[in-house]
Amino acid sequence: MRIPVQLWRRLSGDGQAVTGAEVPESTVIEFGTSREVLFACGMPLEFADVLRLRNADGSMDTEASVVALQYHPRATVVAARFLTPVSNWIVKS
Repeated sequence: MRIPVQLWRRLSGDGQAVTGAEVPESTVIEFGTSREVLFACGMPLEFADVLRLRNADGSMDTEASVVALQYHPRATVVAARFLTPVSNWIVKS
C-alpha cells in the first residue's frame, strides 16, 4: 500500500493540542482496510491515544485511535482504528 501521511497525536481531550510544537511526524501507511491502518513511527504512543492522519493532498484527513502497539528500539509499529467512516479512502468494503 505505502501511503505517505502526516501524523499528529492529540494530547488533551479538547482535540486542540498536538505533539511537540505542533509539528507532525511523517510516516507511511503500510497496510489499511476501510476501518484500520498499520504504520511505524518514532512518536511515543500508548494504547487508546487519538491520532490525526492526513495525506499530502488532504483527501484523507481523519482521526484514529491506537488499538495495538509493538515496540522496537528505533520505532513503534502501530495499529489504529478510524473513529468515523473515512471518505475517499483507498480501500472500501
